[in-house]
Amino acid sequence: MSLVLKYLKRSLGAVLLIIALLSIKAICDLSLPAFTSDIVNIGIQQGGIAEVIPTTMRETTFNGLLSLVGPEDAAVLEAAYRTGTLETTNEPVRTLIGDVDETALESILLKAFAQKAMGMGKALPAGIPEAITRQSAIAAVKAEYIALGMDIEGMQIGYIASTGFKMLGISALSMLASVLMSYIASRVAARLGKEMRSDVFTKVVAFSNPEMDNFSTASLITRSTNDIQQVQTSMVMILRIVFFAPILAVGGFIKVLGTNTSMAWIIGVGILAIFTVVGVVFSFAMPRFKKLQKLVDKINLVTRELVSGIQVVRALSTQKHEEKRFDQANLELTKTSLFLNRTMSAMMPLMMLIMNLMAILIVWKGGHSIETGNMQVGDMMAFIQYAMQIMMSFLMLTMLTIMLPRASVSATRVSEVLNTPISITEKPKTLSFDESKKGVVEFQKVSFTYPGATTEVLSDITFTARPGQVTAIIGSTGSGKSTIINLIPRFHDITKGSLLVDGVDVRDASLHNLRSRIGYVPQKGLLFSGTIASNIKYGDNQMSMENMEHAARISQSAAFIAEKTEGFDSTIAQGGVNVSGGQKQRLAIARAIAIKPEILIFDDSFSALDYKTDNLLRKALHTELASSTVIIVAQRISTIVHADQILVVEEGRIVGQGTHLQLMETCPVYQQIAQSQLSQQEITHHAE
Repeated sequence: MSLVLKYLKRSLGAVLLIIALLSIKAICDLSLPAFTSDIVNIGIQQGGIAEVIPTTMRETTFNGLLSLVGPEDAAVLEAAYRTGTLETTNEPVRTLIGDVDETALESILLKAFAQKAMGMGKALPAGIPEAITRQSAIAAVKAEYIALGMDIEGMQIGYIASTGFKMLGISALSMLASVLMSYIASRVAARLGKEMRSDVFTKVVAFSNPEMDNFSTASLITRSTNDIQQVQTSMVMILRIVFFAPILAVGGFIKVLGTNTSMAWIIGVGILAIFTVVGVVFSFAMPRFKKLQKLVDKINLVTRELVSGIQVVRALSTQKHEEKRFDQANLELTKTSLFLNRTMSAMMPLMMLIMNLMAILIVWKGGHSIETGNMQVGDMMAFIQYAMQIMMSFLMLTMLTIMLPRASVSATRVSEVLNTPISITEKPKTLSFDESKKGVVEFQKVSFTYPGATTEVLSDITFTARPGQVTAIIGSTGSGKSTIINLIPRFHDITKGSLLVDGVDVRDASLHNLRSRIGYVPQKGLLFSGTIASNIKYGDNQMSMENMEHAARISQSAAFIAEKTEGFDSTIAQGGVNVSGGQKQRLAIARAIAIKPEILIFDDSFSALDYKTDNLLRKALHTELASSTVIIVAQRISTIVHADQILVVEEGRIVGQGTHLQLMETCPVYQQIAQSQLSQQEITHHAE
């Protein structure tokens, strides 16, 4: 979870505010049971009389109390009350003065009123519970207020109402803190998800071919969407629970110990039961959580392959096979999800059962304590609420531990992407290109081996491609043609020798400056969703209409663009599925030409073109881009027959180099390719 903590540091202020709001909410929630206890004990049982210190009492009652206490206590009583008369009956009374030691006075009156109510002598017998003593004293005070004609019912209603309004105010404050906390936590989690997605996307864009080989496309999509969503969703719960639950649990324990320590063992038993249930569930669920994300990867892979290859599937009538393949992946994911959902669903009823059994135990034990006078009804109710709060805090923490495994797995998968080292990077100091060698590409005894492999794919490749010339590369499938041209823009790094562009080794140059000089057309003409114009202008959004039309004319795209109703504003679907293969390839060529590169690389990019379009395109390239360096990888000799130099590649080595005529005389491999593709008449024609 170090990855998550790194992102949370960016929202440290918001996290601290969340902790403050959670503390406020916890304090509010912990104070409510005490008010409930007061309403039951004082508001209902004691008639709204909270103190055993009466504000007014009759002179006869006062004298009776003096007779029940010692000389020192009598002096305290005399000092605390002054004589007066009751306005309604002119009866002599004693009225409490303002500034008194309430603690000492309460202790004296508690014993005196209790003795008076119980009809006992000057000392209470040992062993009488404090709760009974207080209740007796309160009953005596209540009787005195009734004798004085005071509105006892009004006092009771007033106390209950004022306490209720306090509870409403505290509840409102708790709700406000909860709403604000949820809002801020959601924003923090959303920001975390946004930044994480942005960083993953940036990292993936920076990946070179070796890094892309380590992750499937489906897996990268899952990691940047589903996995990050899992982390984001869990983060909201973490922010709301991980700080709140401990505060609530500790505060609840303190309150419980202040209410009644003899029933604390019940809470301990409940917590132990919860941990037992969670431990059992956790042992079953954890392996499935780790498996779940891999199954999501698998179903994404199957779906992506099916959608991408739908034409092949239909052509070969393999829909049933693909349906079975998808159903198998879907069924496996469904089974795992159902198991986890059922396990989690069974956990909540078990938790509620434990909490309800705990409440029964508390009522049973509390009932005995009430019967013996060691506890009041309101105290028992408060104890139940505190116990439920403690249990809920542990329940929240255990639920969090159930959610964390999947979030942890997702965070680990995202971290794998972010922590993957980039194999192709710039040096701290890059060299500037030599303008006197503009467009010159030099391979000097270049060899290349794929990472982790032991056999060289390319060996001792040496040639020079110059401006104004067409350099063609031909050879059998798997001979290394595409690998050679992929080294020029540093899609891979050479392992031996030197590769110079504009007089500078590509490893010493800025990647941006290097690639901005190259127009690259891959084997598969990939188009992006948007319009024809947005695809041609992809390398330069500020490109003028004139340059865009010029590129379309050279690539032989202008004619079919003109036939479309909206012209350059015609829509291109994702992947270019709404245009033909030849049109897609021509638009890809136009995109590379439009940026006016020094070096143009075509990786078998004319394969989908008919002979006439191929011929016109090569003539336009020769005429319009006479100053550019053109490198063509081709399968057809007819495409490269007029090239200035042709490289014949066989098993990673150059086995022939020269013009078409020279190679027909000196290179057996080239002769075999020519004889397999051209008739004797065509061979004779090209020789002339």
